Amino acid sequence: MTLPSWNNEISSRDRILDAAEALFAKRGYAGVGLREVAEVVGLGKSSLFHHFKNKPQLYAAVCGRILRRIEESLMRTLAAGGSPVERLERWLDDLVNLLADNPSYARVLLRSLFEDDDLAGEMPEEMEVERAIASIMGSAGALLREGMGSGAFRAANVPHMLLSLVGITVFPFASGEFGQEILGKDVFDPAEVQRRKHELREFIRFGLIARSEA
Repeated sequence: MTLPSWNNEISSRDRILDAAEALFAKRGYAGVGLREVAEVVGLGKSSLFHHFKNKPQLYAAVCGRILRRIEESLMRTLAAGGSPVERLERWLDDLVNLLADNPSYARVLLRSLFEDDDLAGEMPEEMEVERAIASIMGSAGALLREGMGSGAFRAANVPHMLLSLVGITVFPFASGEFGQEILGKDVFDPAEVQRRKHELREFIRFGLIARSEA
């Protein structure tokens, strides 16, 4: 049976994004060319240009897809209800699962912090990245402020706390051989993923939750 053409279009775009994501995670923005992405996907370069006219657009689309999935996870967590402590712990658990199940995510996100010199911020894909970041940080920040306002969390500087949460969730899964040397095991080993969840909860419990809540 022949699939409708729009399904083929979606499939081609997703395959391009999957291939580009893996390559960008491994070698970074500068180390990947569009011809290589096309070859991995099994497309001609002209076919790739049908979806992405240049490498900055493709890179932004890869980052945007990852960030949207993180945003969707956060929105589901917030919609599920519960106390600020329950929602924060549940979201961090979900985020760890997402990063553990998709090993390229953390590396692409970490690299994107210092590899965006070719991105002027004017393409729709770049604007989507900025929108998703603002949504994630805004929603997470609002959750922290709610918890502080209710007395569930200790008073803290919200922007700095957000940076701390990003660091302890994203960096370990992007640490590669360094992380493996520190742990003595693969950071994606299921037992180590569970340990990461535990350590995150301990960080929240002793570093953020007010004593009365702990």
